[in-house]
Amino acid sequence: MNWLRRVLRHPLFIRIFNWEYWSFGMVYSWIFPVWFFLCLRARSLFFFSAANPTIQNGGFLGESKEAIYRLMPALLYPATVYFKAGDDSQKVLQRLACANLRPPLVGKPDIGGRGRGVKILRTEEDIICYAANTPVDFHIQELISFEHEAGIFYYRYPGEETGRLSGIVGKEFLTVRGDGIHSLRQLIQNTPRALLQMKSLETLYGGQLDAVLTKGEEKLLVPFGNHARGAKFLDHSPKIDEQLTAMIDGICRQIPGFYFGRLDIRYKDWEELKQGKNFSVIEVNGAGSEPTKNYEPKHQIFFAWKEVNRQWVILWRISRLNHREGHQYLSLGEGLKMFRDDRQHSKILATITE
Repeated sequence: MNWLRRVLRHPLFIRIFNWEYWSFGMVYSWIFPVWFFLCLRARSLFFFSAANPTIQNGGFLGESKEAIYRLMPALLYPATVYFKAGDDSQKVLQRLACANLRPPLVGKPDIGGRGRGVKILRTEEDIICYAANTPVDFHIQELISFEHEAGIFYYRYPGEETGRLSGIVGKEFLTVRGDGIHSLRQLIQNTPRALLQMKSLETLYGGQLDAVLTKGEEKLLVPFGNHARGAKFLDHSPKIDEQLTAMIDGICRQIPGFYFGRLDIRYKDWEELKQGKNFSVIEVNGAGSEPTKNYEPKHQIFFAWKEVNRQWVILWRISRLNHREGHQYLSLGEGLKMFRDDRQHSKILATITE
């Protein structure tokens, strides 16, 4: 049966038998009628743009991280410096020094997508290289050292005093454990989730993949909680309680015009997070937030469809209420331009090597 095991570990079959790796079209085409029904009810194909009136396009596509950060109290997110594509590398270093930011740091495109272009910058040479080779506007921020990361889904209906949590996704970073026998490359090949990242890991680690880890030694391969870069998503929604809800609601109420989205948070300890201690909001996502708790391996595609439909209905209700208050939907021309701009931006991001 070794041949069968080898076949099933081929990337093609890993993707076929695990729906979390299916393409966007394969997952969503079955439930698009629900989306179009909501569009008809709203009389707009782009109703979602009114969900978060202070965020570009409601946070569905093309929103600037810098613009969102500037809506938030600075203490909530990592210290960050913003740059334009093509900024001189030495000036980048100077501005970082003035902000008292020193490696290790994290570089991110200002308008991101699937974790592309996000890199840890461990030296000044890394910073210079990142500034010189990033073809889009970007920012560099402090590296938050808290061990854990979670995505917390929040919504609040306009006119209501308090918001609610609709789900929590816990994130396990891509890691392998040594056995004292197999090389790092072999460990990756024997770990389906890591195997799908082999191309980028070869670029990142090169000859280091031939090293043999000692028995029990863990190697963190990708230190980012992004599904497209190998993180494992777990449904931690049962952890929702009144204390956590009140804490997250308090954060989100400090972001003007924010009604629907996901906070990606790095934190030290769950109980301390609930108390509002030792955490940092590393990203705020708006109307385009996917209920990523669905990617918990134990969840079937039918569970995912149900949760996506539920999120869509909440998004529609919030958008409709904001629209009644005078917040406009994108016009047809504006909506189509949003998709064209996103497609072009995605092509540029795809040119950035890991």
